[in-house]
Amino acid sequence: MKTKSIGIALIIIGIVMTIYTGFNYVTTEKVVDIGPIQINKEQNHPVQWAPIVGVIVIVIGGFLVVKGSSNKN
Repeated sequence: MKTKSIGIALIIIGIVMTIYTGFNYVTTEKVVDIGPIQINKEQNHPVQWAPIVGVIVIVIGGFLVVKGSSNKN
């Protein structure tokens, strides 16, 4: 049962990874801090992957689902 659940989760994650091939996150760092004057800089950090990575995760998840289903016998 656990293998099948992990496989289903991987399939869902793989579908999301295939549709959304990346995301950005933003960090803020202080550039100047002189008393009441502060200057902050926001910096984007893109994280991207190829859609084939999502397809590979889907295939691995499918394999785990099939393996989990065959273990019930």
